[in-house]
Amino acid sequence: MASIFTKIIKGEIPCYKIAEDDNFFAFLDINPNAKGHTLCVPKKEVDRLLDLDEETYLGLMAFSRKIGLAIEAAIPCERVGMTVIGLEVPHVHVHLIPLSTMANATFQSKVSLTTEEFEKVAENIRAKIQ
Repeated sequence: MASIFTKIIKGEIPCYKIAEDDNFFAFLDINPNAKGHTLCVPKKEVDRLLDLDEETYLGLMAFSRKIGLAIEAAIPCERVGMTVIGLEVPHVHVHLIPLSTMANATFQSKVSLTTEEFEKVAENIRAKIQ
């Protein structure tokens, strides 16, 4: 059965897309820790980060770096944090989280955004991708 992320990649579930290429896809987390919280996923559905082949693993890190730099340029924050936890969805995903405090990285407090705010954030990040 396809993961929710595979369904997002295929367009079966809507998202606030940031970027995609042949192998990877980035979109805003709909339950964000901070404004601009983005998920980067390989299009290849693999459950565990360390089960990725080396080429996909390195490609995901390079893709995530590019998106992280765009987030840092678009969203006021001290830095962009990166985490891979992988317990909530059985599809490898990198969380890129704009950090202003340690609380932004804990997954304990969330921010709410309207549809218009999500769209504006996605637009601002897309505009900063090099």
